[in-house]
Amino acid sequence: MRMGYGLNMEQTQKLIMTPELRQAITVLQLSSLELSMYIEQQLQENPMLELTDDDYGREEEFEPTVEPEPDGGGPEYDLDWEEYLQESSDDPGIFRQERWQDQQEYSYENFLYQMPTLTEHLTTQLNLSPCRGKDKLIGEYLIGNIDENGYLRVPLKEVAACLNVSTSRVFKVLKVIQGFDPPGVGARSLEECLLIQVGQLGIKNEILNKLIKEHLSDLAKGKLNRIAQSLGVTVQEVQKAADVLRTLDPKPGRNFSNLNDTRYIVPDIVLEKVEGEYVILINDVAIPRLTINSTYRSVLSSNTNCDSGTRRFVESKLNAAAWLIRSIEQRRLTLYKVAKCLVDLQRDFLDYGVKYLKPLNLKKVAEMVGLHESTVSRATSNKYIQTPQGVFEMKYFFCTGLNNTAGNMVSAECIKKMLQEIVAGEDARSPLNDQKISELFRQRGIKISRRTVAKYRDELGIAAIRKRKRY
Repeated sequence: MRMGYGLNMEQTQKLIMTPELRQAITVLQLSSLELSMYIEQQLQENPMLELTDDDYGREEEFEPTVEPEPDGGGPEYDLDWEEYLQESSDDPGIFRQERWQDQQEYSYENFLYQMPTLTEHLTTQLNLSPCRGKDKLIGEYLIGNIDENGYLRVPLKEVAACLNVSTSRVFKVLKVIQGFDPPGVGARSLEECLLIQVGQLGIKNEILNKLIKEHLSDLAKGKLNRIAQSLGVTVQEVQKAADVLRTLDPKPGRNFSNLNDTRYIVPDIVLEKVEGEYVILINDVAIPRLTINSTYRSVLSSNTNCDSGTRRFVESKLNAAAWLIRSIEQRRLTLYKVAKCLVDLQRDFLDYGVKYLKPLNLKKVAEMVGLHESTVSRATSNKYIQTPQGVFEMKYFFCTGLNNTAGNMVSAECIKKMLQEIVAGEDARSPLNDQKISELFRQRGIKISRRTVAKYRDELGIAAIRKRKRY
């Protein structure tokens, strides 16, 4: 076999991830809040970008003329940004501000009030308490070691050693903190937390105290008969005490704000029903409006005397700015197309509720809107849609389903809703097990196994038959 060198020419097609394409993909999968932060970052990095004023539609036309080269060739620089400056978007779902639109006045509703954290709440009460001097210092140390659920996570001996005081003095200050709001705060265990709440609420129930001290694990497993035999009382009395126990809060500190909590969701798409038809609004009010800075455009004019490096720098920044604005416009259009497809396919859900949600996958939506599945996935990722039925993540509309006897598909969310209704309507003295629930679904024309019923029941947080039974 002879070996040698050769030169061959062949033609192939391949997808190259250019910086512009990567930026378009990034912009598409960002939510409204994330896109606003991304734009703020780009405004700092690219001097060609600037924010528009209220009359967004007003843009002076700029049509640079490019002189031909002496040798008859084309222009030296790639001016694809010029096309953008001459375009005007008439895409549906994109609403621009009009000149006559009045500026909304600010009111107190425009400002958010941050709720105090648990530490701040307890510190305020400590300042109002009789603790002074060293006791106040001990109280501040203890409050600083209370976690977000309201439990003290440091041994009293360690506190006493760090502050050079006696353990009894630390315990005395801890008792003061345990009397603060919320009830149960400062406890060192679940049992102590529940007992503090029972004492503050003034509940006189000996069975309840014994349940907390000795039988919490059996109660969690629903073993009421064993508890009744151990305490020498009836099952009904144990169940009444357990009902009172369920009104207590095992995590008293969770109702207070955390600095890392997400406080609200801004929907990216809003659906409004007007005269029987759904109107799709792309909620981009919080997204800054961008335009090209006209000051730097004159640099590319043929009458401007500037060096080649300056022109290349301005041209590259102009191209990047135009690509960013185009990507944002394309994001709006893609969101509108996907939202319109979801409205058409899930019209029954929007009109009547969760029981009418249909099974749907990305492939079907991608075929209808003429996009790739990955594009639809990115367009619906981290996005929320506000509908007459509530605010949902856009991924919520894509769900699996089961076949019924009629040959149609029933979504998993619809089955879960029916499962909730079945459990809510059962006889509490004789609750239905998973096999009986499966048979009830079969009577309604839905084939579902016992294991699937148990899976959906766990996802919905519905307890097992032993814990649902009432005596």
